[in-house]
Amino acid sequence: MTKHQEYISDEDLDFLDNFLLYRIDEDAVKEGDDEGILCVSELDGLLTAVVSGPGLIPPSQWLPEVWGDFEPVWESEAELRKVMTLMMSMMNSAAATLMESPEEFEPIFEYREIDGKEYPIVDEWCEGYMRGVALAQELWNSAGQEMEKLLNPIKGFTESSNWWAHELATETEVANVRNAITPNARAIHAFWLKRREHLRPGNSTVRRDSPRIGRNDPCPCGSGKKYKKCCLH
Repeated sequence: MTKHQEYISDEDLDFLDNFLLYRIDEDAVKEGDDEGILCVSELDGLLTAVVSGPGLIPPSQWLPEVWGDFEPVWESEAELRKVMTLMMSMMNSAAATLMESPEEFEPIFEYREIDGKEYPIVDEWCEGYMRGVALAQELWNSAGQEMEKLLNPIKGFTESSNWWAHELATETEVANVRNAITPNARAIHAFWLKRREHLRPGNSTVRRDSPRIGRNDPCPCGSGKKYKKCCLH
C-alpha cells in the first residue's frame, strides 16, 4: 500500500477499479470514441496531475476526463456517492502526501509477474497524468524547458510520444526512465507549489463571483464531506 492509499482500503480500490472498467458496454464503443479512465492506476495519474499543477482544477473540469464519451448511468444515488467519495479520497490523500511528506509519495502502478518477479506497468498512470496536464496545458507550458524536462519520463510511456521509452535499446535504459517518474512527480508538485505562493490569501485580492463557501458547509464537489475536509485541502 502506498502512503496516499492509507485512507482507502484495498477492497474499495478494487471496487473502483472494477467500476471504471465495466461501466462501458464494449459493444457501444466505436472507433474514435474516448473511453476515459479505465483503471485506478490511470485515475491516480490524473488526480496526481490535478493536485500538482499550476492552479486549482475543480471536479467539474476533471470529471469529464474520467468518463470520456461514456458518462455512467448510475444504478442508485448510493452508487454515485460511493464512487465520488472514493475518487475524492484518492485525490485528497495524494494531495496531503505531496504536501506533508512528499518523500513518501508513490504512484499507484499496476504490476505484472514474470518468472516470479514483479515488474511495474506505468503506462496507464502516465496516460492519466498527461490527461491532467492537458486540462491546463497553456499554464504548464508557461514553465518552459524546466517543466518539459520533468515531464519527459512521464510522456515517454504515453501514446502522445509514441511510447519512446519502450523503444530504448536495453531494459536497463527503460528502467532508468521508468524510475525517474516518481521523483519527477514529486519535483513537479514542489515546482508549482512554490510558484503558487503569490496566490495565497494576503498576497493578492480575489474577486468572488459566488458566495464564499464556509469550512463546515458541504463541499460543492458532491463528495458528501465538509469543505474543510475535502477540496479545501
